[in-house]
Amino acid sequence: MTTTQENVQSRLPNPAVLVPELADIGRALFKATGNGSLPPTTISLVQLRAGQLVGNTYLTVLHTGNLRRAGESDERITAVASWRDAPHFTDAERTALALVEAVLTPNPHGERVPDDLYAQASTHYDDKALATLAMAIGQVSFFIPLALIGKPLPGVPTAEQWR
Repeated sequence: MTTTQENVQSRLPNPAVLVPELADIGRALFKATGNGSLPPTTISLVQLRAGQLVGNTYLTVLHTGNLRRAGESDERITAVASWRDAPHFTDAERTALALVEAVLTPNPHGERVPDDLYAQASTHYDDKALATLAMAIGQVSFFIPLALIGKPLPGVPTAEQWR
């Protein structure tokens, strides 16, 4: 059963209208992360996990939809939230998910990305792919403040997400 609220709207109008330069930034980030050094699925898995980590429905719905359109199974998509014990991911994908968690989660016991995690990542990804993975985490992180502050509506066409 789904509940709806009347007059639900985002807090902000469309940021791309307010700050037209945002479109150029978005295109540049998309081009940088789409350089072919990482599978697009890995990028989407990482970005879905980022949305989950910051607790944002808009980002989780967006990246879930991206994964579904790419043909990913519901089992893999759902298991992103519990990826550590899920059998649905390759070792390289697990490492990418560990990296996004390390970057976005404070570590009270030391640095966020310790040398052993970097060493593990470098066994799966070359330098270009690691840099691209860092940019993919940065790409979603760039939009996190707009998602949290502006509260666009999840699951609706872009033109309807913003008030």
